[in-house]
Amino acid sequence: MEQSILSLLIFLPVLGAIIMLPVNKYLGSDKIKWTALITTGVQLLLTGWLYFNFDPSLSVSESPFTLNIEWIKHFNIFYYVGVDGLSMPMVLLTAFLSFICIISSWKIDKKPLGYFSLFLLLDAGMMGVFLSLDFFLFYIFWEVMLLPMYFLIGMWGGPQRHYAAIKFFLYTLFGSVFMLLSMLALYYYTTPNTFSLTTLIIEAPKIDATLWGFDIRYLIWIGLFIGFAIKVPVFPFHTWLPLAHVEAPTAISVILAGVLLKMGTYGLLRISYPLLPGEAINFSFILAILGVINILWGAVNAIAQIDLKKMVAYSSVSHMGYVLLGMASVVSSSTAGAQAGLNGAVMQMFNHGTITAMLFLLVGVLYDQAHHRWIVYPNNYKDQEKAGKLAFGGLATQLPIYNAMIIIAFFAGLGLPALSGFISEALCFIGGFSAFRTITIIGTLGILLNAIYFLRAYQRVFTGKLNEEYKNLKDINNRELITVIPIAIIVLLFGVYPAPLVNLISPAIDTLIQLIQFNL
Repeated sequence: MEQSILSLLIFLPVLGAIIMLPVNKYLGSDKIKWTALITTGVQLLLTGWLYFNFDPSLSVSESPFTLNIEWIKHFNIFYYVGVDGLSMPMVLLTAFLSFICIISSWKIDKKPLGYFSLFLLLDAGMMGVFLSLDFFLFYIFWEVMLLPMYFLIGMWGGPQRHYAAIKFFLYTLFGSVFMLLSMLALYYYTTPNTFSLTTLIIEAPKIDATLWGFDIRYLIWIGLFIGFAIKVPVFPFHTWLPLAHVEAPTAISVILAGVLLKMGTYGLLRISYPLLPGEAINFSFILAILGVINILWGAVNAIAQIDLKKMVAYSSVSHMGYVLLGMASVVSSSTAGAQAGLNGAVMQMFNHGTITAMLFLLVGVLYDQAHHRWIVYPNNYKDQEKAGKLAFGGLATQLPIYNAMIIIAFFAGLGLPALSGFISEALCFIGGFSAFRTITIIGTLGILLNAIYFLRAYQRVFTGKLNEEYKNLKDINNRELITVIPIAIIVLLFGVYPAPLVNLISPAIDTLIQLIQFNL
């Protein structure tokens, strides 16, 4: 069971997508949704079993939850999958949000077979990325995600869905080219030629070669960084994200922000940091600067938005900056500082995944009824009498349960104590301060800016006089509550008791820090 469960987590969604074909033919399209729900539900249960039987103190090579099978012998490529404290939170997050998103997508009636089968293939790709310990396998799953996401945005998105899908595809493909070149360079310059990440950890730092007068390791690092940075996204590679978020259906926005963005930072921690520790050390100052730019630039742009969904999209750019800042603290002279920063970074990946998922789900609930997401009507709005005026106002009294949920989500997003966002952001700042004090002090301005756009949005949409046009809006229904209440519980739980998450992550982070600081 231990060795097979990881393959089940990856390929169960693929099996579900295949089963949908006879289900659609013989049982009707209505049963497709149930097939997807059962598939992701079983995957979530298996993930829960994995979590409760997982020992975070064991490395991937020591863990019973590791499978290494020869795949393409001639090129020394293996089907090598495993889980540790770094990947386990992401596996949990992927399974949980995939299940939630199927429920959120229940009203999808346009080509349901295509939508739900593509979603399950996307699920398989995401899970494969987090479980792969062979770089070639990692890259395959990384690319597998590209096509389902392209079609999910391009076919089921908003008015500009085609442009958004193409922009997402081109940006991601551009990054994938650099990642491919870096992967091939690692394979070519190591002895033995291998894609195994556990072997490359030992062999990659020994590479001694130049290309065009540059140390090949620096070129590999830059290539990997570009590939991963586009996915995060790191400024200035972020421009694809807001449009993709706005045009994507609600569930796909949840997956995009909740899981896909984390793959960039996960790739840096899983591949770039342990394989090229010297370059990680040398690049940490730049990473800290980019992190603070992300924090401030994303927040300033979020303040400027009059579309709720676009505001949340830019807030994701800002909050991923905290992850980058925490990661940069690996060079701290204080081991405790480095531990705080990197633990905070991984926690922020998980916590932001849940918080932003809740935000997008709630924005989607409002959109389904009002058919728009405007905070303030734009100046070029088709009804010029409404242009520049508040779109809603007073929704707190009209939608009391929805209001309670949005308060939790907004306050978690701006990092208030007793909510999960506070813990992870605080640890990122503690780590960042121990390594780069001035840069981190500048980055704390992001806290103020976060408060501005979240509180102003709440004030404009939920307080004051209700727009009579929306006096018939109904409060959040039971199906929608099923999607947001579990997330709200997680946000509250890890806000007051983060120990389960910390204990899960810490051993893997300690090992990573020791590996990197050995090169200091």
